Amino acid sequence: MLEFPRWRKIWLWALTLVVVACAIPSLFAAAGWSYPEELPEPTVNLGLDLAGGSHILLEAEPAQVAAQRLENMEESVRGVLRDAEPEIRIGDVSTADGRLSFMLDDAGEIDRTRELLTPLMNGEGLTREWELTVVDTSRVVLTPSQQAIDNAVTQAMDSATDVVRRRIDELGTREPTIIRQGDTRIVVQVPGLQDPEQLKELLGQTARLEFKLVDRDALPSDVAQGIAPPGSEIFPYAAGSNFEGQNIAVRRLGGIQGDNLTGAQASVDPQTNENVVNIQFDQQGGQRFAQLTTENVGYPFAIILDGEVLSAPNINEPIRGGSAQIAGSFTADSANALAISLRSGALPVDLAIVEERTVGPDLGADSIRAGLIAMGIGSLLVIGLMIVTYGRFGVYATIALGINVCMILGIMAALNTTLTLPGIAGFVLTIGAAVDANVLINERIREERKRGRRVVTAVENGYREASRAIYDANVTNFIAGVLLFLFGSGPIRGFAVVLIIGLFTSVFTAVMLTRMWVAGWLKAKRPRDINI
Repeated sequence: MLEFPRWRKIWLWALTLVVVACAIPSLFAAAGWSYPEELPEPTVNLGLDLAGGSHILLEAEPAQVAAQRLENMEESVRGVLRDAEPEIRIGDVSTADGRLSFMLDDAGEIDRTRELLTPLMNGEGLTREWELTVVDTSRVVLTPSQQAIDNAVTQAMDSATDVVRRRIDELGTREPTIIRQGDTRIVVQVPGLQDPEQLKELLGQTARLEFKLVDRDALPSDVAQGIAPPGSEIFPYAAGSNFEGQNIAVRRLGGIQGDNLTGAQASVDPQTNENVVNIQFDQQGGQRFAQLTTENVGYPFAIILDGEVLSAPNINEPIRGGSAQIAGSFTADSANALAISLRSGALPVDLAIVEERTVGPDLGADSIRAGLIAMGIGSLLVIGLMIVTYGRFGVYATIALGINVCMILGIMAALNTTLTLPGIAGFVLTIGAAVDANVLINERIREERKRGRRVVTAVENGYREASRAIYDANVTNFIAGVLLFLFGSGPIRGFAVVLIIGLFTSVFTAVMLTRMWVAGWLKAKRPRDINI
């Protein structure tokens, strides 16, 4: 008990001072004092309920997911039947009423068509996602199952949540809250962001990039009226382009999606001095882009972003190497925003902002003030009770309590975690529970002294026996805290973070540090009795 090697003392004090030092910037900030700019400044991030910020509710349209599935299925069907030997020719393709239907030129090809399309109708694990029926001997109808549509919506929303998170991380904001709400909604909360316009612009952009061949056979008069030839579709030119207000006809199928992008950077074209976005494809995307440009040299192709044509240049030569450049009357800010959106990936479904509000910091300041008052009153009551009840051992416990609070702040600052209003409640709870370990130890020492054991033996047995109960209780609380963090969200997670960190710091300060102090005092003074 009395043997505390010097290396162990140095290790305990060094760890304590380092962690407490991490809390100093946060303490300065809470007190309103200036902190030296030359020193590192790890501070605890404040959540939306404390620092204020922006709250946005996004909603997706499930019908769009179903329409995308139909378009993808149509392209797959055309490709499979076109590559068949011999080719199976189809016509009168329709995607009305959420179903894909087409006519076979030769009704005798029904069986072979069914056989070729069977792999396309199966999902993962050979689950049937499409039903094939034949109408009037030669019309094939493919109908998606409701379960397949529901699964597609769920996957699209999960993917959209990840894309939203990556885009917000690109802004450099700290600890945003991004969670699913229901089947088709996403809640976004960004602490400290008082102007949500940049966030709205970033999240409102789907960033669906497409490269499609221009339909050169389309009649200009029809295109101007928005009438698309069979197999084509009409897109308007983007605002700010040279052809703003005009339409262009492009081939509906056979283009390239921007799903294979690996990078996007805003830059300035040295030849034209225009703001542009340089993009890079992965290997598969680069090969497809090279094939498209090789097979269509001399023909125009349209660069389409979120349903608007940025430009429609001619393909002068094959574009190999997996890189390309997008120009479209960008400003420096809009080019950078587009690069962020493309880097983070396209949203699989459009997200509409159905609710937005800006939360001011006033309520958070009141909450912090009330929390500090509660912590102060609770700390004074605990300190007074411990000193009156246990004397010197109570003083050790109160010093450990103060270090415990600083260590929690230091660890939260070092880990870049966020303090929320429930986290303050966790702080107050930690203050009350932190001295439980010392109460158990001190009461155990009392029992040992009543049994007639000597001072050193009583203290040693008290720490050893009480530590078992302390570790058992904290392991149970740790499991509960982890479950709260894993399955909770928002406020519950904020509470769980402080609870979990407080468990480790409480054991460290209440058991290890106080034991070192008590051992040093006993070794130095050799008291014949203790007042406990």
